[in-house]
Amino acid sequence: MNSDNVDSSIGNMIKENVAKVSASSQKEDETLSEKPPLSKKPKTCTSEVWKYFTRIGIVDGKEKAQCKGLPKYKNIGVMMLDQAERLRPRQVDPKRVREVMSMAIIEHDLPYSFVEYRRVRELLNLLNPDVKHISRNTAMSDVWKFYLDQKDKLKKRMAKSRGRICLTSDCWTSYTTEGYICLTAHFIDESWKLNSKILSFCKMEPPHSGVELARKIFNCLKEWGIDRKIFSLTLDNASANDSMQSILKEHLSLQNSLLCRGEFFHVRCCAHILNLIVQEGLKVASGALNKIRESIKYVKASEARMISFNECVAQVGGIDTGMGLRLDVSTRWNSTYVMLESAIKYRRAFGSLSLFDKNFKNCPSNEEWMRAEKMKDFLLSFNVITNLFSGSSYPTSNTYFMQIWKIKCLLIENLGVDDLVIQDMATRMKEKFDKYWSDYSVILAIATVLDPRMKFDALKFCYSKLHPINWEQKLENIKTKLYTLFAQYETRDDGASSSSVAVPPTTSFYYTTFFN
Repeated sequence: MNSDNVDSSIGNMIKENVAKVSASSQKEDETLSEKPPLSKKPKTCTSEVWKYFTRIGIVDGKEKAQCKGLPKYKNIGVMMLDQAERLRPRQVDPKRVREVMSMAIIEHDLPYSFVEYRRVRELLNLLNPDVKHISRNTAMSDVWKFYLDQKDKLKKRMAKSRGRICLTSDCWTSYTTEGYICLTAHFIDESWKLNSKILSFCKMEPPHSGVELARKIFNCLKEWGIDRKIFSLTLDNASANDSMQSILKEHLSLQNSLLCRGEFFHVRCCAHILNLIVQEGLKVASGALNKIRESIKYVKASEARMISFNECVAQVGGIDTGMGLRLDVSTRWNSTYVMLESAIKYRRAFGSLSLFDKNFKNCPSNEEWMRAEKMKDFLLSFNVITNLFSGSSYPTSNTYFMQIWKIKCLLIENLGVDDLVIQDMATRMKEKFDKYWSDYSVILAIATVLDPRMKFDALKFCYSKLHPINWEQKLENIKTKLYTLFAQYETRDDGASSSSVAVPPTTSFYYTTFFN
């Protein structure tokens, strides 16, 4: 074989190998191109447009989507215009903005200059570049207009109410010796919802006599247009209030607007009477109470003493520190109960402090601690009842009669206990109880009868326990008052004159209603 043939064979072999390698590389490139990159995540459809389109895959080398065919859109142009309309900035009502600003000033007790704060205006500009800022004088005017609008709405609501309106009022003196008066109305609206609305909260110029208080309240009732819809007025036991309610009752009786000639008009505040009763009893054990009060004051007088007291608490051990030491307030008897409860928990710590701190000289003796525990147990029931009376939304008068009955039962039970201090407390408290609640309250008893869980059976049980001799007479008196009150409502609903009281023609209706 000559050299030319050898060279030709080698050249052909090289060409074949190059062709195989090229074909193999091309095949690998095609395979790799078909696989998606491992590092990339699949695309998610986040645009609003995918609400109207569905992916159908790759067609002619390009990814395609198909319209869902919603009848709302005839073409893509209509859809885009609708999308642009929704993205357009919403128009802000300047009147509504000013109303909300007024509500914010009232609810959060903000100054009128709040609307002129630089950062507040910056926020409003950010929310709406076209906002028109107002001055503090304009804000004050808006608040007054808002008040008048709400007052007019409340007037209409009370006028539509078919029932009577009950009032509560109180007066007090501020730290600056200025007198104030507050009048609140309680009524049932058309949807049977209990409402409590403040009608007046204003300064009361001296003198704070019964005549001036009656004139103030009567003018307020005339202003609100409810002077002929009043049922009762609840007050505390201040002497001026007794005179005021008598004068106001005469004014309302002259226009013949009270039921039963105002027999149920004046209601004494149950919480205030209960406070007077318990305060009378606490006078007996004033020695032990004063020592406990002074002990708490001594510990809380400085940080160093608190640290020393906490060290004593840790040293004696076994004390639940979840409740700290509490001081009482002279105007709230149940705060005295809470003070006793907290001090008794730290009794051993006070004893330890008296051994280490020679300046601590008011630590109660063992006998005084034992008396404090008996007082706490005795006052526990009164604390529960006080919390019920002091509620702002849940208590209603149908529950009060039973609570007052429980108080009298508790006092009678403690008249014969062995402890002379507790016996003396019960005696003093019963005398104060009989002063205000000798016959309980007729209107509270009537409310109990109207409670479907109670009715006359509850009154029969209560009166028979406390008055085993003449309970039938007392029960009959409640029946007579209830029938008279019902007849007053009946004649007024029929348009008859309220000066004459209709006599019930039969007792079958009352028996069915109140006994069954």
